[in-house]
Amino acid sequence: MSITPQDFRNGLVFERDGRLFKVVEFQHIKPGKGPAFVRTKLQDLKSGSIFEEKLRPEEKLEEVRIESRKMDYLYMDGDMLVVMDRETYDQIHLPKEILGRQFQLLTENEELTVAMNGETPMGAALPLIVTREVTYCEPGVRGDTATAANKPATVEGGATINVPLFVDTGDRIRINTESFTYVERAKD
Repeated sequence: MSITPQDFRNGLVFERDGRLFKVVEFQHIKPGKGPAFVRTKLQDLKSGSIFEEKLRPEEKLEEVRIESRKMDYLYMDGDMLVVMDRETYDQIHLPKEILGRQFQLLTENEELTVAMNGETPMGAALPLIVTREVTYCEPGVRGDTATAANKPATVEGGATINVPLFVDTGDRIRINTESFTYVERAKD
């Protein structure tokens, strides 16, 4: 489907010069002098780089349909993640780089949301909040609940997260996967 920058919305994916870009932010500008333009912040979906660009409002672009599918992470095969589509039970291989730093929080049987363009994976992400066991941290000190001080803790998958001083090895905690921050102790 053909679109113009006037049709932009955050998250829209389009093709230009054989490359796919995702709209991160956009703003329509109508200066006092000169023609109007659209100031955009775009992400190149192949390299992951984010850059700013000015586009003419009448420029023709091709919109790309991206479908989100729920998949389960099964295991590693070299540098590839083997995931299974929950609806069709088809298994596909994804490069581990597709998760970015969220790969450090990945555990077996984890649910992933995979963005697909037809049969081509474009991206993958963990749920916003995941629960992980703390595999190592310095011991907590009794009474350390009143201050906002933090300490590093290693969790399942190998990621290091800053946690409050009262968290101990073996505790299960909830983690925000976008900001890599401690949310709360898990209520098991």
